[in-house]
Amino acid sequence: MPGTKKLGRSSDHRKAMLRAMVTYLFEYGRIETTVSKGKDVRSMAEKMITIGKSDSLHKKRQIYSYITKESVAHKLIEEIAPNYITRSGGYTRITRIGPRRGDAAEMVVIELV
Repeated sequence: MPGTKKLGRSSDHRKAMLRAMVTYLFEYGRIETTVSKGKDVRSMAEKMITIGKSDSLHKKRQIYSYITKESVAHKLIEEIAPNYITRSGGYTRITRIGPRRGDAAEMVVIELV
């Protein structure tokens, strides 16, 4: 994975968390998380969209192996990725929304452009 931070978790936990967050991003179009998690989710989500723009069987299998819900993977291949055919990157936007109540962690909203 490109430039991931440890996020205070074991590698298995971190990979599972990122897979779930990327899946939820594609399912709902936007998610709310902390800054460091958001930056890691952005890099993996953009990588998945770039893979989805290609129409080969190998690329589809890569997406199905990473995205945790089959319906969301199908949505990525059929609906989301074709919208970005003309773009060469920058498929997501991160907007800071201020500190979280309780532990004052800086929060962001990551959404598809």
